[in-house]
Amino acid sequence: MKRSPIREALEQNQVALYFISVVLGLAVSWAWPGSGALEPLINPALAMMLFVTFLQVPLADLGKAFTDVRFLSALAVGNFIVVPLLVAVLINFLPTEPLLVIGVLFVLLTPCVDYVVTFSHLGRADAKSLLASTPLLLIAQMALLPLYLGALVGDDAAALVQPGPFVHAFALLIAGPLLLAAGFQVLERRIKAAEIGVAALGILPVPATALVLFVVICSVVPQLGPAISSVMKVVPIYVAFALVAPVAGWLVARAFSLPSDQGRAVAFSAATRNSLVILPLALSVPGAIPVIPAVIVAQTLVELLSELVYIRVIPRFRI
Repeated sequence: MKRSPIREALEQNQVALYFISVVLGLAVSWAWPGSGALEPLINPALAMMLFVTFLQVPLADLGKAFTDVRFLSALAVGNFIVVPLLVAVLINFLPTEPLLVIGVLFVLLTPCVDYVVTFSHLGRADAKSLLASTPLLLIAQMALLPLYLGALVGDDAAALVQPGPFVHAFALLIAGPLLLAAGFQVLERRIKAAEIGVAALGILPVPATALVLFVVICSVVPQLGPAISSVMKVVPIYVAFALVAPVAGWLVARAFSLPSDQGRAVAFSAATRNSLVILPLALSVPGAIPVIPAVIVAQTLVELLSELVYIRVIPRFRI
């Protein structure tokens, strides 16, 4: 079916729309101190964004993507060897404050399994292969995060990792939207009205992503205030990570001789972290509030702004 001109216009102007969403979110959080009350809307907004993104991915081919050993190996090396080495270097530039370091490690050592699919799709990466990899990424980070924490800050920190937030996020943000999208795609092939409906939903990925940006900014900015001094210490680390991680992921992809679209997917995955999933886990750390939530939320803001750059720059990556 021919692409809608509305969809074309939205995709061509997506960065401007996302920037407007970020500015509006900042304005609302400044004008309305209680904007943190929007936090319960984050997961529903994410689920909707992922659903309309999954609709654009040919889910019938997921099985083939899941068996792509070369891509999955590159993704694993990028996320679980190269990125941890980068993080081990970066934390040397942090002050020796245990809660600060733990917060940074929690967020930078866990690869994203939700909105990375949307941003990689918008950035002309292989979103299908990345989507197929999400169960493996989730299982691997649950298993490896305690080992990383134990090696970098001690066994006491390693014992803080619990599977609950990871499993909940996968069920709500990946499995649910994925099954719904798969059902729509089956109906699309059999019922004309469903085909028209799916085509209409095709205009929503950009507005849905803009909505997520707005809701997340409104919700998380108020959390930064009580620990602003800690936030200022970690922002340079996050900026450095945002600059280096996608390049590191791209170099790993080149080493594995992946095609360009899969190389972009590895770059997106290496640069995009699991902050919205890891936050509930981080809150279980004794004495976490306000430092650890603020440190993790700060990474979310730096990352979302970075994604606006990635979807413009990473499509130019060629192997």
